[in-house]
Amino acid sequence: MVVCGDDGLAHRLAAELRGVYGEQVTLVVPPSGRRVRQPVVGRARAASAALLDLVNAAVNRSPSGEPGGAAREVEAAEPTEDVLADAGVEQAAALALVYDDDETNIRAALTARRLNPRLRLVLRLYNRRLGQHIEELLDQAATLATGEARTPGFDASTTVLSDADTAAPALVATALVGTSKVVETDGLLLRAVERQPPRPGEVADPGLCTLALLSATSNDPAGSEGSEGSGEQGPQLLPDQSAVAAATGRGTVALEHVAYSGPPLPASRTRVPPFGSLFSRRLRWSLAGLVACVAGLAVALTVLSGDHPLHATYITLLNLFAINDPALNQPAGEQILQLLTGLLGLLLLPVLLAAALEALGTFRSASALRKPPRGLSGHVVLLGLGKIGTRVLTRLRELHIPVVCVEADPDARGMSTARRLRVPVVLGDVTEEGVLESAKIHRAHALLALTSIDTTNLEAVLYARSVRSDLRVVLRLFDDGFSTAVYRTLRAAHPDALTRSRSVTHLAAPAFAGAMMGRQILGAIPVERRVLLFAAVRVAGHPQLEGRTVGEAFRAGAWRVLALDTAAFGVDRTYEEVTAAEGAGPPLPSGLVWDLPDTYVLRGEDRVVLAATRRGLAELLGRRRGRQRADV
Repeated sequence: MVVCGDDGLAHRLAAELRGVYGEQVTLVVPPSGRRVRQPVVGRARAASAALLDLVNAAVNRSPSGEPGGAAREVEAAEPTEDVLADAGVEQAAALALVYDDDETNIRAALTARRLNPRLRLVLRLYNRRLGQHIEELLDQAATLATGEARTPGFDASTTVLSDADTAAPALVATALVGTSKVVETDGLLLRAVERQPPRPGEVADPGLCTLALLSATSNDPAGSEGSEGSGEQGPQLLPDQSAVAAATGRGTVALEHVAYSGPPLPASRTRVPPFGSLFSRRLRWSLAGLVACVAGLAVALTVLSGDHPLHATYITLLNLFAINDPALNQPAGEQILQLLTGLLGLLLLPVLLAAALEALGTFRSASALRKPPRGLSGHVVLLGLGKIGTRVLTRLRELHIPVVCVEADPDARGMSTARRLRVPVVLGDVTEEGVLESAKIHRAHALLALTSIDTTNLEAVLYARSVRSDLRVVLRLFDDGFSTAVYRTLRAAHPDALTRSRSVTHLAAPAFAGAMMGRQILGAIPVERRVLLFAAVRVAGHPQLEGRTVGEAFRAGAWRVLALDTAAFGVDRTYEEVTAAEGAGPPLPSGLVWDLPDTYVLRGEDRVVLAATRRGLAELLGRRRGRQRADV
């Protein structure tokens, strides 16, 4: 495996491949003097070195028990053709390009595909639309170069992932519903809900399935399930029914399918007409008063002169705009009405000018940043509109959740997104006094500190807790040790408040590693300090799945079949045949059939969605790779 990158994700990905999957890894990184400084409280290089040490020395044996070789590191400023050739791309099974720059990753991917058409590619791209086109282009190039179609036996696939997209659902769910996690695929939202231990006599609802048993220290203030730090105790992933029944006093994580999660937007008032959106309330009342005066003068003129009401109104308007002849030979009453109408016309001029200025200001503010409304409450305060913050903001708005953003840089990446979504933004340094107050932090539901600087996130959280001690906070911290220490201290100091520390690279690395192993990773859900992967897998070529029933294919602590994709290519069975056995649920709009009966037999042409641990996926692939070697 070859991993090319310039930040912490490359090191974490190499550690994941080496430590979990037992693969030989070549790591291509910039020279020491040109590496990007990581946001780790001044300890970026130490953290990177520690991660590389983990790759080389932490795990000396692969999951199958075979010893693995040490990781190789190549220093290069850019992944040129010579650098990729020196890294062994021509003989490699997979290549991950995780540079922070999309153009660098695309250029290297095109070069690598030409060097090795059978290479499995994993790209880190922020631009999702461009990523779809690049994925199709590289897959087509591989097919034309090798003359083989994209079948289960031909795995020169291209997978485009984004660390921001992978981590955003987990960050959003943590802020909204505490320790629940979500993963989205093809418009389908899966939510992992943490449930407290059932009381005596109660029967817990397993939802779609039970994903994990929480650690026994979940209620201990000194526990560490809220961070990614190390610890002796941990959750039990993918337990069987006997383990769930025997686990007393432990919470569970159940999988649910929901269409919406999180608090709704505040109830809005009746829709204001376009006229009202252009003019203020005071100006509208002024215009209404002038219209009433004109109507009164027209009625008075009708009474005095005996004219038709329409003609009297017309004469009144002529007098209002001072374009009528003076009423010199008219009765005194009509002369007085003409003078009053002229005076009213003088009052109309400043009102019309104010209306023009307000309308112009309204059109200008349509592209400007909004300020937090006065009565806003129950919202989420989002710190930082960088790459991660922008994705999280988009997810929150897709769920119709009120958000107030705080950003110090007016030219930040997510400012245009905030304008387009009409999200209130407070411009200012979050460490300065009064900035969080402007974001209504004292009435907020949660705080998401997602800036690229650990100390800024920590300072903002500490200050927010001083304003409101029970505020739900989520920190983005890079260093695991620092994250664990911060989490434990905050939880011990505020036991009644929810605190979570999350590392984006930690959440994203398992998905990238799984894609490098040839799996279509749908998402990852963190469960305390561990991660569950959701993948779409072809049954063909996997003896642990092919020809077995769903019950027989289940491996406790490793993998579990969740659903069958009836819309997948090669599945020729109808829904009635799939659901012939009692217990299968109806297909969702995405074409997935849930609640498959244990007696359903998996065929080679099936494509299933399964939940698996990282070592479970490694075992699936390891046995398949071993079988292929034996056949050779």
